[in-house]
Amino acid sequence: MTRRLPSAPPLLPGLTYIRPLGSGGFADVFLYQQDMPRRSVAVKVLPADERDPELLRMFNAEADILAHLSAHPAIVTVYQAGISADGRPYIVMEYCPGSLAQRYRIERIPVDEVMAIAVRLAGALESAHRAGLIHRDIKPSNILVTSFGAAVLADFGISSSLLRESAGDVVAMSIPWSAPEVVTEHSGGTIASEVWSLGATVYSLLAGHSPFERREKGQNTRDLMRRRISRATFVPVPRTDVPDALQHVLATAMARDPDARYPTAQAFGEAVRAVQQSVGVAPTPLEVPADEWLPASEVIDFSDAAPRGPVRSRLEHTARRARVVPEETSRRRDEDTSLTAPPPHRRVWPWVTGGIAALALVAGAALAVGTGWGLW
Repeated sequence: MTRRLPSAPPLLPGLTYIRPLGSGGFADVFLYQQDMPRRSVAVKVLPADERDPELLRMFNAEADILAHLSAHPAIVTVYQAGISADGRPYIVMEYCPGSLAQRYRIERIPVDEVMAIAVRLAGALESAHRAGLIHRDIKPSNILVTSFGAAVLADFGISSSLLRESAGDVVAMSIPWSAPEVVTEHSGGTIASEVWSLGATVYSLLAGHSPFERREKGQNTRDLMRRRISRATFVPVPRTDVPDALQHVLATAMARDPDARYPTAQAFGEAVRAVQQSVGVAPTPLEVPADEWLPASEVIDFSDAAPRGPVRSRLEHTARRARVVPEETSRRRDEDTSLTAPPPHRRVWPWVTGGIAALALVAGAALAVGTGWGLW
């Protein structure tokens, strides 16, 4: 399959292009400098010639989901979205300078750090699930690192509603981190499959490779990976510094039977927190929204594939009706004007008397000034 070349960065109001950040299957990400307030931002944009309604639907859904959830400290923040001058949808997001996409393959990440990341991601997923949404693509490359070193979940482009799953839905997956029921296409994604993917991602951060990946060349084709995942035989992380309790947590999260896994992402996070406490590490806060806090905004429309840009606000107001005056009444008012207006001599006389009074005052002032100078 030929890799798509990145598109040109769009001209966006209030933003100055800096450099490309990455290119995916259907969108490009660029680094921009925002003028006001001044800060670095990441802009995700569709290619110039992209008109696929399915991609537009996914793009709109991602913008809405991020706006719905980005107040969570472990979910990337979205600032705005719109349509560029050349007609390309874009999303302006928080710029995260780091990622776990390759770090886990070249670095032995400390167990304590991995457990902290696991709890943060569990809180992010639990928040999404409580809002009725599933991510459907949890993997190391979708975990970004902010300027403050915090891990955040990104790329909600193929997310969907927990309440909407039909036979016509496209099954989206990244095979090495997908649950058996997703790999075999028996499910498009559930809370149970999300728990599996979270467990597989944490496993990868510890092991340096995905759970069912083999070191031998030619052993990681899509078909071979599908077969191994469908059998779902858990192999412990090959590290002596990983506590047995954490191995048990991962094995539970990645059980072949969905009913044998943790029932929620929060339950997975609490299990990891228990391991932290057992080894003398301060438990990482598990940040989930209270039921009273859950947003009561409109339900996200996953079928919306229409281009959406800035819309001018309109203030609806009722026009005031002009009162119609009958012709007879109008003529009578014209005739009665002389009765309501003051007579001409009354209008002029106050000006005459006012002028005489003013002259008298000036003369009196001159006399007083002359007298004063004489006293000196």
